[in-house]
Amino acid sequence: MGARKHLAAEKRKEAAKKLYYAKLVGVPSSPRKMRYVVDMIRGMEVNKALGVLRFSTKKAAIDVEKLLRSAIANWEAKNERKAEDGELFITRVFVDEGVTWKRMRPAPQGRGYRIRKRSNHVTLFVDTKNNDD
Repeated sequence: MGARKHLAAEKRKEAAKKLYYAKLVGVPSSPRKMRYVVDMIRGMEVNKALGVLRFSTKKAAIDVEKLLRSAIANWEAKNERKAEDGELFITRVFVDEGVTWKRMRPAPQGRGYRIRKRSNHVTLFVDTKNNDD
């Protein structure tokens, strides 16, 4: 690797050490359904978001709650201390489309209807309010 690329890679690694996030890859639900749940908690304080997810009736809320707990644990591991109440906030959270499995369903008169089994990827960033830029 050239010197310029090496320096750029080192900068990216240093910047990544200051980011606290968790990823959930290949969730077997449509991105639209997941975005509905993610939009409920965007920008919230983490304890309040955990409460919202806990009492949500959406099935996707279970996966997002587990992801949020993982992101909090990542923050605590990198900072080597426990998060205090009201300290951590969800800074960014987004849902990307994953792979789509295509299936066929028998239909009348010899036809076939397409079934698209969608999946998604969720990325959730947490940080303290004073570090939020």
